[in-house]
Amino acid sequence: MDHVTGVPGPRGGRRSGRVEPPSAEISEEPENDQDDDEQLDQAHVSTSFADWVSTADAVRATPKKLEKHAALARYLGTLDDSDLQIAARLFAGAPFPRRDERILSVGWSALSDVLLERSGRNGGEMAESYQRHADLGDVAADLIAERAAAGDRLTLADVAQTFDAIAAARGVAPKRDLLRATIARATAGEARYIVKIVSGETRIGLREGLLEEAIARAFGRDREEVGRANMLTGDIGETALRSKHGTLTEPTLAHFLPIGMMLATPVLQLEEVEKRFPPPYIVEDKYDGIRAQVHKAGDRVELYSRTFDRITNRYPELVEPLLAIPGTFVIDGEVLAFAEGRAVPFTDFQTRLGRKNVAEELRTKMPSTLVAFDILERDGRALLDAPFDERQRILRDLPIVPPVIFAERQRLELSGEELVATLNREFTAARERGNEGLMVKDPRSPYRPGRRGMEWLKVKRPLRTIDVVVTAVEWGHGKRRGVLSDYTFAIRDGERLLNIGKAYSGLTDKEIAEMTKYFLEHTIQDYGRVRTVVPDTVIEVAFDQIQPSDRHESGYAMRFPRIARLRPDKPVSEIDTLETVRQIAGR
Repeated sequence: MDHVTGVPGPRGGRRSGRVEPPSAEISEEPENDQDDDEQLDQAHVSTSFADWVSTADAVRATPKKLEKHAALARYLGTLDDSDLQIAARLFAGAPFPRRDERILSVGWSALSDVLLERSGRNGGEMAESYQRHADLGDVAADLIAERAAAGDRLTLADVAQTFDAIAAARGVAPKRDLLRATIARATAGEARYIVKIVSGETRIGLREGLLEEAIARAFGRDREEVGRANMLTGDIGETALRSKHGTLTEPTLAHFLPIGMMLATPVLQLEEVEKRFPPPYIVEDKYDGIRAQVHKAGDRVELYSRTFDRITNRYPELVEPLLAIPGTFVIDGEVLAFAEGRAVPFTDFQTRLGRKNVAEELRTKMPSTLVAFDILERDGRALLDAPFDERQRILRDLPIVPPVIFAERQRLELSGEELVATLNREFTAARERGNEGLMVKDPRSPYRPGRRGMEWLKVKRPLRTIDVVVTAVEWGHGKRRGVLSDYTFAIRDGERLLNIGKAYSGLTDKEIAEMTKYFLEHTIQDYGRVRTVVPDTVIEVAFDQIQPSDRHESGYAMRFPRIARLRPDKPVSEIDTLETVRQIAGR
């Protein structure tokens, strides 16, 4: 099964990666060959980055979706093919396509050095600016202000080439030098967005779904087709290009290019299930492990995380059993460990996280199991549009052997009090098996990559937890003196992060020591006892109650919060929202 990564070439072939703009049409009898040659050269000159910045500013300035759509659509419609791909990726806040495994790896220290040198300011002024803005990009614009840029004005191609070079560079100094050279040519506004993208803080009121809508509007395409193409290609830039050229329906699910995983909506009470969709209901255990998407074709198998990272080397014992299954497939599942018939707690299993290669001793002590619960492709047939029931039949026809197993499941044709009572019993049974709770799925549902809908529901009722991101840390007391053990954390409200609480218990001494080292390297401002840190560490926090409070910016506070676990498998974009907190507090 071939994956289309470009647009049709001049003779029906395919061009991968960035696609060159099509040649300008030349009349058969040009009046002036030299003029035409000059026009062709100009057609390939990259657009000014300042124009992109002006559009981003316009999007950032308005809370109205239609105005955001209009500004983006107007701008995107003016670009040639190459710049269109670059611009779309940058609007998505990413230097590279989602499917691209390259990373920039520019740390806080390097960013600080570059900004202080460019602006002529000092560290104290930078810290004060961060306190006002809480965003590194806005700090960059604030510090640089009216200081003139040096050299030629930046183009979109210049910015993209800088990101390519930084990702390819090895070591802090070469990366810093590349960034320094580009920031030197940037105005304050241009520096704002370059730093936002480098630091992963591109918060301009623009989520990828809104960008998809703008692309659809710019080129007169169907919004659903744009979203589907984006998910299948893993590249909003290529999606924009396909929208322009009318080839949105060509991409298909491709091996070794992971797509977004379908997400479940939490239900706070069992009575809510019946309100979401009618019977029958497929009920599965909700496993507490690492979500994984498995791709197999030929003699190759790869596992990918929900953040599209390749994690095959962490679970080598799964490779041979998966390779033994004939044909090709893409499976959705969960990786975890079992002991004496029960799931091993995630806090124990997470000792295998973050390791590129797992020692034989650890594999023997805590062998991993893949619990397969869905299938997205089988022998060349994409199954995303097939109903869940059909996908299950195909999945369970696979000749699997441990450590690959199928999810525990049953079908319920119930309603009302009988449904609630049965779900209650099944929930208890799932918890006794060491699992987190229940999943309730609609057998009629298609697979919606990267989407959270009402066709998959997750029941975690007795476990009151939310996923949050750490925004500040504090030195501990007593036996934890000398380590950063007290974490202030935030929920998400649109593009904003709102603090909701602080917790200091729940992690092991080893985890606290490891996180202390990490937070020291990712400190934004040191206030002595307290440090603000780059908001990129997701944790799961348990609590007894959430109630309204003016103590925190979110307007809510937790009663007896404690850290349930680190969530390195979760991106910040998937932490819980203010709306979820309101629902919990109001129930």
